[in-house]
Amino acid sequence: MKKDLHPKTYKLVVFKDMSNGYAFLSRSTASSKETVKWEDGNEYPLIKLEISNTSHPFYTGKNVLVDTAGRIDKFRKRYEKKK
Repeated sequence: MKKDLHPKTYKLVVFKDMSNGYAFLSRSTASSKETVKWEDGNEYPLIKLEISNTSHPFYTGKNVLVDTAGRIDKFRKRYEKKK
């Protein structure tokens, strides 16, 4: 393996899912200007997430239904006129 391939500047960072408010503390090389006070009383950099395992449909089991029938009908109506 190559030497010095991985960064050595890992630090504790809070990741927060903005869709449901779930937050967790982990080690990362990501940096942020925002900070948040964690449960242990210390302040850590805050990385905001759009989606995490607590809000993703695959992990929650709440799949988003795709209206394929509506899309097909729209397609047929649009191209039916051109015949």
